[in-house]
Amino acid sequence: MRKIVVVGDGGWGTAIAIHLARSGHEVGLWSHDAAYAAQLDEHRVNPRFLPGHPIPATVRIGADLSALLPGADLLVSAVPTEFLRAVWTRHAPALPPRTPVLSLTKGVEQGTGLRPSEVLRAVAPGRPVAVLSGPNIAWEVAKGFPATAVVGGDDPRVVTAVREHFSSRSFRVYSNPDAVGVELGGALKNVIAVAAGICDGLGLGHNAKAALLTRGVIEMARLGAALGAERRTFFGLSGMGDLMTTCYSPTSRNRTFGERVGRGETPADVIASTRTVAEGVKAAAPVRELARSHGLALPISEEVYLMVHDGKDPRHSVESLMLRDRKDEREDLL
Repeated sequence: MRKIVVVGDGGWGTAIAIHLARSGHEVGLWSHDAAYAAQLDEHRVNPRFLPGHPIPATVRIGADLSALLPGADLLVSAVPTEFLRAVWTRHAPALPPRTPVLSLTKGVEQGTGLRPSEVLRAVAPGRPVAVLSGPNIAWEVAKGFPATAVVGGDDPRVVTAVREHFSSRSFRVYSNPDAVGVELGGALKNVIAVAAGICDGLGLGHNAKAALLTRGVIEMARLGAALGAERRTFFGLSGMGDLMTTCYSPTSRNRTFGERVGRGETPADVIASTRTVAEGVKAAAPVRELARSHGLALPISEEVYLMVHDGKDPRHSVESLMLRDRKDEREDLL
């Protein structure tokens, strides 16, 4: 994997491009906006999504993906879930045949309930698809702080190559054959992170938040197992690890969204005041649909949906969770 092309100039895509270039790879970074791509190329910083972190001069930046593709050994998809299908459908005809794709996207597609890797396989077939997830705050990775991630996929050779080529002194990558669980962990934790932010906004304290995270990861494992994942994967880096980062980081969009709702702002007002919508807000509806289609009870995720989409008072949601039927904890543990 000498040459790697990152498709998507958001914070995470830019951070990965910086990391890979710092590790000695030949890197291309694609932006959908030609004017913004020119700005990135000239000033070598991403003020919109990753301000304050220089992009190495060796990173080729452009809005013409076909110009970045020749010789690419790996394509990295860093496109948000809501734009994923459109972006890759448009570019699929120009993609090199059989070149593998590594997905960084954490979400569930609205309307279909598909994981990002499933969308990629549908619109750009005939190539291996792998997924990378974990407790990764973009600016910390760009800064070179110690971090870990996990990669899974349908081709063991690609998984091993990503693990070895993405690892560095500051970024350690593990592999896990449970690609479904690795990918779902990064998507489902966003819904729980919205609940954690609401908990912070209401000032409910550390006891409540610890309980929320503990029961939240069990919900993630419950739905993941129904969708073909291994329960134990959700207690690893892409599950519990990513959940903890997202629920405690002051820069987490999902946690911050929930905190503002907990403090009394309406979800609509919070959405209107931000450039991008937190993934947990967008994932709440498809997660609810998936749970209902499999006959599963996901009480925290259900209350997040009701607060975000139906306007339920967060205090009433807390009461609903606390007054649920009692049960033996061991029913849900490994």
